[in-house]
Amino acid sequence: MKNLTRQNSGYTQKLPIKVIQYGEGNFLRAFVDYIIDKLNKEAQFNAGVAIIQPLAGGLIQMLNEQDGLYNLFLKGIKNGSETEEIHTISCIQKGINPYEDYAAYLALAEEEALEFLISNTTEAGISYDDQDTLEGVPHNSFPAKVAALLYKRFKHFKGAADKGLTIIPCELINHNADTLKKIILQYADLWELSDDFKSWIEIYNSFHNTLVDRIVPGYPKDDIELYQSQLEFKDNLIVSAETFLLWVIEGGAALKAKIPFDKIDENILVVDDMQPYRTRKVRILNGAHTTMVPFSILYGNDTVKETIDNSFTGTFVRDAVFNEINHTLDLPDEELKTFADAVFDRFRNPFIKHQLSSIALNTVSKFKVRVLPSLLAYHEKYNRLPINLTFALACLIRFYKGSYKEQSLPVQDDAEVVAVFNQLWVTHDYKLIAHEVLSNTAFWDQDLTKVDNFEDQISKALDLIDTHGIEEGYNKFKG
Repeated sequence: MKNLTRQNSGYTQKLPIKVIQYGEGNFLRAFVDYIIDKLNKEAQFNAGVAIIQPLAGGLIQMLNEQDGLYNLFLKGIKNGSETEEIHTISCIQKGINPYEDYAAYLALAEEEALEFLISNTTEAGISYDDQDTLEGVPHNSFPAKVAALLYKRFKHFKGAADKGLTIIPCELINHNADTLKKIILQYADLWELSDDFKSWIEIYNSFHNTLVDRIVPGYPKDDIELYQSQLEFKDNLIVSAETFLLWVIEGGAALKAKIPFDKIDENILVVDDMQPYRTRKVRILNGAHTTMVPFSILYGNDTVKETIDNSFTGTFVRDAVFNEINHTLDLPDEELKTFADAVFDRFRNPFIKHQLSSIALNTVSKFKVRVLPSLLAYHEKYNRLPINLTFALACLIRFYKGSYKEQSLPVQDDAEVVAVFNQLWVTHDYKLIAHEVLSNTAFWDQDLTKVDNFEDQISKALDLIDTHGIEEGYNKFKG
């Protein structure tokens, strides 16, 4: 079988670089690139994508070896029937690793046709690092990379009004675009850039807050031979995803005129205010994911579906959503129930093998954004801690020890975060560990030891997990 390349496959059309995309991972390739590809094929969008590898390690080399091509398998239930689609995605024109070729990265600023900047660098990605300099090769933070690129573009085109970019970040933090813009302007101040540049950012670049939703298990390693057998060319970057898709973008007529979303049949909403959509989705769907991951991995499950189908772990997650998370949301009960039921149907999708390990990345920052608000809101509303969400946080802390029952755990986080847990777990002192983790304001942006009884309950849960295991420990914890 020949390798998937443009020469072998016949996908030889060259497109102008209209989009810079930060992130080459499974989600963006199954979501944003799928949409751009569909816009190209059905709405003559004529947009080529240049992908930037945001971290030193990544898939850019493999992506370039396939000339930016890969196959997306969409599987799920549509109108009550099982459905499967295969799409060869061809919009990506080049991939750049700025850690190896920073000049090629900055050269993108001079692309005449460039209009859009899209990203997904995880919740931890939109951050400020005051050690970043304008000449960083490359910069430590993603916003610094963007700031440097925008400054290069500003200078090259002499501040032209029509050379500003439409910036659409997809990181799952609230007000993601507003936050990115704020940090870019912080770098402008740190680097003592001109007021004209800052005005150009404010006036001629538009920033759009977003909400994204699609379950993307990614590379189907367990069934790769079955997937590969359905293709004409060998593909090392196959992505699997559910058919469901939702993209909510804050914007108006100008954005709709720039991107013809109305010409394709996808669930993309351009709205004035995305907050109601975000709160519901982040707290319920993403909150359920983050709640289940350490807990279910420690129990011994491998996938989301396995978690939901298991009588113990499935009940745990369902109770966390319906009896704890939903009770903290200011939306009609029936609407919350309908949405949550649909989420659990998606979790049970028989076509999707969503590995828990694949969604374990940066679990601390995810818990802060996705679960902690529900936990604290429940405590404030009922003057007691929610049992399942509290136990889930204890499982997270135990998970970051890195091993359980002599098995290695798929901990994936910033080295600084992992180092904190490594140092604490050497003590084997549950009370100390609970105190130090909960009081770590770098993790939670607040001191959680000030929440009544929280420290004692986490310490108790950690002891029960190690002494009795997850199921018996949980049953003893809830009394």
